[in-house]
Amino acid sequence: MSDGRRTGAERVGIDELLERVRAGFDRMGPHEAAEAAACGALLVDIRYAALRDRDGLIPGALVVERNELEWRLDPRGSHRAPEAVSHDLRVVVVCNEGYASSLAVASLRQLGLHRATDLIGGFQAWRAAGLPVDD
Repeated sequence: MSDGRRTGAERVGIDELLERVRAGFDRMGPHEAAEAAACGALLVDIRYAALRDRDGLIPGALVVERNELEWRLDPRGSHRAPEAVSHDLRVVVVCNEGYASSLAVASLRQLGLHRATDLIGGFQAWRAAGLPVDD
């Protein structure tokens, strides 16, 4: 259309978008993510403060609010976290239930963080698997 609006054929719903995004990378289960972290991967918790306060934290995870994620993990960025040392860094993004993290990974991959992935089921799956949580 010439007025800038998308046609119905170009629109996608969130479920389709998630499916497309997730097809581009291998996601991790809780135990696989814990093993990756033990081998040097960076777990990044993007949950908002109220959820972290309510449910606790994954020990050793870097907490980065979702709206700051790209700025904090871009190795070339002026606001990068000290942990963001390379585009080769293995990053596992953790949200509450594993939805927002998939979209966040797509964004990180656009920045060149080609080893970024996310945790299937998010923090809730981590906790349900009996993995460590700090209150």
